Parts: sequence; C-alpha cells; structure tokens
Amino acid sequence: MSENQKTARSLQGRVVSDKMTNTVTVLIERQVQHPVFGKIIRRSTKLHVHDESGAREGDLVRIEECRPLSKTKHHRVVEIVSRAEQ
Repeated sequence: MSENQKTARSLQGRVVSDKMTNTVTVLIERQVQHPVFGKIIRRSTKLHVHDESGAREGDLVRIEECRPLSKTKHHRVVEIVSRAEQ
C-alpha cells in the first residue's frame, strides 16, 4: 500500500429503513463510559448509506467511509453480515 492511500473506517450496524432508492438508514450503536459517573451508557448514530447489494430492514451490515455521494451519504455497504429473520 502506498503512502497516499488511506484505509477507510469500517463500522457495523443494523438497517432500520430501506424505503429509499439505493440508500438504507443504518443504526450504529456504541457503548461509552460516562465522564463523571463512570457508568457505561449506550450512544447511537443513524447514517444514510449507499447500498447496491439489496440490504433489507433488520439486516446486520458492515459499512465503510467513502467520498461524499450526496448531501447526507458518506458511507457505503461493504457486506451483509447477517440477514434479518423473516
């Protein structure tokens, strides 16, 4: 790998909406420690993700950063880790 190539950050999340064309909404959940009390709390982020692999609502997907594809899309689906139970 050359010096000017960057590795894209990879995340894993659950598809919560697939109502758009070529776009899914993915919910990313993470656990962080509260700065004062020390208790572990959950934080979540919803991202719009470009999808050509046909991910459906409830699927667990791996996504990675890419160039901006629209005003709100900056990630794309790399693979579908597991399908939702029907």
